[in-house]
Amino acid sequence: MRGWVVLLWAALATIALIALGIFGTLLASGRIELFPTPAPTVAPTIAVEPVIDTTFEVVILNATPEQGLATQTKDVVVNAGWADVDVTAGEASVDDFPETTVYYLAAEDEAAAAGLADVIGGARIERSDVYQPAQADSKQLTVVIGLDRTAAGQDTPAP
Repeated sequence: MRGWVVLLWAALATIALIALGIFGTLLASGRIELFPTPAPTVAPTIAVEPVIDTTFEVVILNATPEQGLATQTKDVVVNAGWADVDVTAGEASVDDFPETTVYYLAAEDEAAAAGLADVIGGARIERSDVYQPAQADSKQLTVVIGLDRTAAGQDTPAP
């Protein structure tokens, strides 16, 4: 009887050692994680509905080497309903800005910036306090025309 007990304990020890070896191998090879890190959750981006708000003053800066883009864009904006006196066209201090962008100052101006971006044929919008209005009580959107609006920047066909 004592022989069977020793054999039973030996069999259980063998099974336990084999199971522990398999688990250790899986753990060492990275197939099992004891304490997995939770996957980060991505906050959904809230899409703003574009609104064409002609009460904003619009400053258009041509940041490309191609001449006349600011004036052409001004004509598009004025034809969309902005008063000619509220739209200013000029040259930027750089001529290698990569992507046309509409800048707005306050968070509540994002919908108007998106509306202006749609009016000019699509552009990126970005909140920035770099382009401040001349008068503190006025609202302003700034369009910086990038190389994507030049003949050189349109090498790839639009979808």
